[in-house]
Amino acid sequence: MNIYVGNLNYRVKEADLQQVMEDYGEVTSCKVIIDRETGRSKGFGFVEMDDDAAATKAIAELNGAEYEGRTMVLKEARPRD
Repeated sequence: MNIYVGNLNYRVKEADLQQVMEDYGEVTSCKVIIDRETGRSKGFGFVEMDDDAAATKAIAELNGAEYEGRTMVLKEARPRD
């Protein structure tokens, strides 16, 4: 399952996000989206987990949780158009 993770602190790196998500299961990929012009985080990212049950549990428990001073938003990512 591909998970959208929003409202991240701009200092959060991919390794930080991956570590948080690995508490719920194996992470196959983790990407924090970076602005091309400034090189700064855009405050959101995507995490891929193969185990749908673990991904669903992560969404349920982390959505609305505070991390690095911000309230995270997690939901199943929509496919690109």
